[in-house]
Amino acid sequence: MLSIELNHFLQEQLVVFDGAMGTELYRRHVFTNRCYDEICITDPKLVREIHTEYLAAGADVITTNSFGANDIALLQHGLVPKMADINHAAVKVAMEARDSRNWGRRILIAGSIGPLRTTGTTEAERVDVLSRQAKALLEAGADFIIFETLPSRQAALEARKAMAAIGENVAFVLSHSMPDGDATAEEIKNRTAFAEDGLPVADAIGFNCGLGPSAMLKIAEHAVKVCTVPVIVQPNAGTPQAVDNRQLYMCDPEYMSTYAVRYAALGVRAIGGCCGTTPEHIRDLANSVKPLGKKQVVIETVESTEQVPLAAEKPLAERSRLGAKLAKGEWITTVEVTPPRSWNLDSIIEKAKVCAAAGVDVLNVPDGPRASPRLSPLVTAMKIQNEGGIDAVLHVCCRDMNLIAMQAQLLGCAAVGLNNLLFITGDPPKLGNYSFASGVFDTDSIGLVKLQKHLNQGVDLGGQKIDPPTAAVCGVGADPNAIDFDREIRRLHEKVEAGANFVTTQPVFDIRSLERFLDAIADTHLPVIAGIWPMSSLRNALFMKNEVPGVVVPDWIIEKMQSSDTKEGQLEIGIEIARKTLADIRSRVAGVQVSAPLGNVKTALRVLEA
Repeated sequence: MLSIELNHFLQEQLVVFDGAMGTELYRRHVFTNRCYDEICITDPKLVREIHTEYLAAGADVITTNSFGANDIALLQHGLVPKMADINHAAVKVAMEARDSRNWGRRILIAGSIGPLRTTGTTEAERVDVLSRQAKALLEAGADFIIFETLPSRQAALEARKAMAAIGENVAFVLSHSMPDGDATAEEIKNRTAFAEDGLPVADAIGFNCGLGPSAMLKIAEHAVKVCTVPVIVQPNAGTPQAVDNRQLYMCDPEYMSTYAVRYAALGVRAIGGCCGTTPEHIRDLANSVKPLGKKQVVIETVESTEQVPLAAEKPLAERSRLGAKLAKGEWITTVEVTPPRSWNLDSIIEKAKVCAAAGVDVLNVPDGPRASPRLSPLVTAMKIQNEGGIDAVLHVCCRDMNLIAMQAQLLGCAAVGLNNLLFITGDPPKLGNYSFASGVFDTDSIGLVKLQKHLNQGVDLGGQKIDPPTAAVCGVGADPNAIDFDREIRRLHEKVEAGANFVTTQPVFDIRSLERFLDAIADTHLPVIAGIWPMSSLRNALFMKNEVPGVVVPDWIIEKMQSSDTKEGQLEIGIEIARKTLADIRSRVAGVQVSAPLGNVKTALRVLEA
């Protein structure tokens, strides 16, 4: 494969690599004193079976069983004369797994080359060993070479010299093993960046082995900023634990997938697994990240033959009561109520009436939070407005509808008077109980704002006239605690440019994070409605801290919640903390959105009473 092809492959989609080969061979009772690479010749069916399981799990790249198939490593097994045969067999068995059925996607084969023993060898000898193994893998049909578990900058330099010796424009990856997760950005840059020296430059930089998902996250945070080529991460399944004299990896697939989603959010272009990972890990990982990496449609109106001119948007103050308050800079209070799991809306309507009587401006209606199936948020919002006596803000997400259906829904909102909309990309299906469901994600929240702005200007996505234009107030979400803070700020600026009228944040518990966020977006002059979540119990606080993406709960809150032994006492502490948060941020935001834990709007109202 040429370098340009691999780069295109990594840029066009979020790529899933396979997991460990050695782990799987060991699970199948292959003793560790055997040469695992030679099994490609002695028992190819076994290796092919493992490759096939990874492909069935969703891997886009399978790595050949040739990690130690070099002259230096094969010497201890007396297999140096078979070096080329073993590498050829490794590629052949991977190709057989790839060609065994129609997988419905393009599959690449990475020729694996592991690190070399340096004791008793010279650099020239090591370069020669690496280049001869790479040639054998390429001759057999590997799409690209991946130098795995590189222990040093010197090892990476020797790999590059080996590729230069081949003398062809062949794609290759340099995948590094970092000693710990505390490496600084400068250390990672020093390990991966090379001055112009006439040697081939890697098509991607990887990080594998040695670190579990959490420690690898720190590496990924720095790597995406300092690496000028796509980044690949393949963590171990945690740190091995000694059990009955065996080293076992205890990290379950769900845990690893949680971090995989975070890698993707940072901008990592390919994710897989290393030691201890299995097809089960890769299946869970693929279900989690593939919807996030789908190439999305860029929202631009198509010029129609009629050349429909864009109309002026209706002034914000005339679109809704919320729009009027935003335009005047008045304080805004909102309460979030989640649609029920059943079809009965009596309790929601009653809660709406209670909030209306208390003077709350609007109720926020989320769309399937954490990918949970609930009553249609559009129907819920309609009933709230028509029977509850209070306006609603309907969340609209990209997960479940293609662009045709989303456009139809936005027009439907205008038809029934739902003019307050908050656009979000949406949680992937994997976060809920329907991980087998498909996520659509034709576009993201930025694209949805652009689409709504076009409708507000009287033109649909196909360039056809919409008469009269819609008059929606466009809200967007933001996360002050985002792992990749710079990306979050950049995307918010893009949302403003697309036409956002206000932003609602994730629940904020650390005021310093919110202040940092507000300072970073001050130039947008976008009204910010800060999310506040009154903790209902210690259990609720621990759930928010450990299970809800994008929410950071400081340890001091957990400690304070632990100071009471009763649920009633913990609730009072939660309300007290929320009130204090509201008072501290009051002067810097346009309003607050208070969540109703367990659907109890009276808890939210007690916070707002302050």
